[in-house]
Amino acid sequence: MAKRVYLFNEGSKDDRELLGGKGANLCEMTNMGLPVPFGFVITTPTCRDFFEAGNKLPSLLEQEYRVALDLVEKKMGARFGDPENPLLFSVRSGAPVSMPGMMNTILNLGLNDEIVEGLARKTENPRFAWDCYRRFIQMFADVVLGVDGHKFEEEIHKYKTANNKVLDVEMSAEDWQEIVRIYKTLADFPLDPFVQLKLAVEAVFLSWYTPRANVYREMNNISETLGTAVNVQAMVFGNFGDDSGSGVAFTRDPSTGEHYFFGEYLFNAAGEDVVAGIRTPLPIEALNEKMPEVYQELYETQALLEKHYRDMQDIEFTVQEGKFYILQTRSGKRTGRASIKIAVDMVEEGLISEKEALMRVSSDHVEAFLHPMVDPDKKTDIVATGLPASPGGATGRVVFSAEEAVEVSEQGHKVVLVRRETTPEDIHGMKVAEGILTELGGMTSHAAVVARGMGVCAISACSSLTINYQDGTATTREGVVIKRGDIVTLDGTAGDVMLGDIPKTEASTGEDFQTLLSWADKHRTLKVRANAETPEDAAKARELGAEGIGLCRTEHMFFDAERIDPMRAMILSETKEERQKYLDILLRFQHDDILELFKVMDGLPVTIRLLDPPLHEFLPHTEQEMAALAERIGKPVAKVREISESMSEVNPMLGFRGCRLSVVYPEITEMQVKAIISAAVEATEQGYKPFPEIMIPLVVNVREIRLINKIIDKGIHEVLSKKRVSIPYKIGTMVETPRAALGADRLAPEVEFMSFGTNDLTQMTYGFSRDDIGKFLPEYLNKKLVEADPFVSLDQRAVGRLMEIAVTESRARKPGIKYGICGEHGGDPRSIQFCHDLGLDYVSCSPFRVPVARIAAAQAAVGRTIDD
Repeated sequence: MAKRVYLFNEGSKDDRELLGGKGANLCEMTNMGLPVPFGFVITTPTCRDFFEAGNKLPSLLEQEYRVALDLVEKKMGARFGDPENPLLFSVRSGAPVSMPGMMNTILNLGLNDEIVEGLARKTENPRFAWDCYRRFIQMFADVVLGVDGHKFEEEIHKYKTANNKVLDVEMSAEDWQEIVRIYKTLADFPLDPFVQLKLAVEAVFLSWYTPRANVYREMNNISETLGTAVNVQAMVFGNFGDDSGSGVAFTRDPSTGEHYFFGEYLFNAAGEDVVAGIRTPLPIEALNEKMPEVYQELYETQALLEKHYRDMQDIEFTVQEGKFYILQTRSGKRTGRASIKIAVDMVEEGLISEKEALMRVSSDHVEAFLHPMVDPDKKTDIVATGLPASPGGATGRVVFSAEEAVEVSEQGHKVVLVRRETTPEDIHGMKVAEGILTELGGMTSHAAVVARGMGVCAISACSSLTINYQDGTATTREGVVIKRGDIVTLDGTAGDVMLGDIPKTEASTGEDFQTLLSWADKHRTLKVRANAETPEDAAKARELGAEGIGLCRTEHMFFDAERIDPMRAMILSETKEERQKYLDILLRFQHDDILELFKVMDGLPVTIRLLDPPLHEFLPHTEQEMAALAERIGKPVAKVREISESMSEVNPMLGFRGCRLSVVYPEITEMQVKAIISAAVEATEQGYKPFPEIMIPLVVNVREIRLINKIIDKGIHEVLSKKRVSIPYKIGTMVETPRAALGADRLAPEVEFMSFGTNDLTQMTYGFSRDDIGKFLPEYLNKKLVEADPFVSLDQRAVGRLMEIAVTESRARKPGIKYGICGEHGGDPRSIQFCHDLGLDYVSCSPFRVPVARIAAAQAAVGRTIDD
């Protein structure tokens, strides 16, 4: 039988999978000689055993941890369950991947009516003892017994109001004793400390599947099979008196990444008071002013830990009677801006390598870095100011609960979640919110930490607001009332709350970001192109580092107001001659648009897909629209209606579209080819270097390609025969159908490149309509029928298998052929990793995801070469 319980001196930071992140780091710090209250860890495999056994602890586990408990008692010089010399424990979760606040914790475990009296005698501090007892009852009842925690808060509030008290520090021993008496009427909890411990261990394991933990894992792509460890640690007490307290600190600023010690502290308070945000803490410098020796020990410890772990650390600590204890360290959650600055600075400081720096920055961090900011010149109507907990600019409708946030966002509205303080139970609302605003808390409270990790704009400790959930209002000190549904803007960089929708500016990428991208470009092998049809999108893509256009959807060029009528007239034409008349008009438009793309992408490839969608998509649908069109193009409305109805399809995505248009209407393809090549000729004559790549969509066999290649060759010859210009063009195909993928070896001799259109390939492989999947996908995800939305992250098992067959077999048939991907998956980091492993040459994505793709491509290349 594998060892299931490890003392803190038996593990190390390398045991994350076994002991969880928290447990592994507690072991590491213990072995470093830091002042860590002693304890033991129950392993993550034990959690999995617990669930496999039907939510029952494995046999003999209690005997194992009792042996460990005896050794902890000897180390701490106190005994668990002994009224004369009591030892209390904290029981905390700790998964291999950090999930702050998402699972359960029980503090002060081991108290009962007899032991609280002994604790009061031992410490000569009855107020402290009864404060610990009321905290334990409330937390145990909530976490283990499932009693609504708000009932306890309501009782405290009623008692304080009746006795003219506001803060916890104003409560006496007698006050807390009365609170305990009231609490015991709300919950029937076990008095035996060993029963308490067993139930607490079970509750921590069970918290792995709480709704908030499930949501957090889904948001962060954390596997549910990991499980959580349980950390049982001797208690130290920040609520012992004025020479005690608790704090949270970061070795660098988690919002900006600046290299200075940053943190918050509460005197005479337990750790949960700081993290939960129920009191607004003081800056860490307050500890230096009152207890400079403790502060110096803390400062030296944080510097040591950052150097040891080679990453920015998030530290929880307690001071009891002037003695410093460290309770936790972990890699700190940070904003996108901070993650990039910290990574670059640490390379310059010699702490990490360029490759490690690349692996420290997630795709979410890159996207958050590119989020818009509130325009400082347009800021008006500032009604309140709090702490800038997570930067960026956010505008939305005010909502006052997580449930309301989800409901309003599902109606298509952007929301700003306004709370007195957030708790882990609010995670589903925070997930959909544009911004988060809290009345209480601080820079290290739950709202701040989670928002930074999610890249969501947030303001905390906005104490000038008074929030009334019942009325649905937030009132400023000046009497301004913000009501449910009002539009507000948050400036998470400055901490300002403004009325209305304040204009935003694009975020500046900055020197650090460019440095990181330069490292990405140095280490990646995958090229990154962009999907773009307009000069503006192409210019933005090139500015963000795109190495060409991987998909130009020519149909998008025909929806402009002056073009749609000639396009519709061409579709409604009844003879080839009539159709050609309108194609000649469209050729000029197409030529001019593509010429601009060649200019913007000077010297880079531009992959232009021939017309793909069903033609009926361009036609009007209502009688009124048909009548207006008929008048404009000089055709009877009855004829417009007749032709339109004849073109309707039962299943258009599998119908008359893609290369089938070229087969039936070769003149459309010929027009497009002439536009592409003539634009390339003109660009060349103007001194540019165009590299057109003509791409045939939706093929199923090689005979289609051979037929369409003849049409393409004819169009190219017609243009080039009149000009003495050499154009380096390529002809390729999209691989979007399973048959094309399985027969790619036969397609290969006829093309120079293949681009996987994974939107359609996924649709046809699954038989899922991407336009209708929203009706059933949530249930598929909830019931674990699929691991992720297959249109967001590439299904490597089936769709990926088709791609692998296509690449392997076609490459064997024609070495040197180029491969790319141009579906939405081209900007998804997990899909990019697969594309790298498969040996594709490039990915193509939307312009604003180009930086994400550049870094993801680098991570794919270096991720297997370092152990980070």
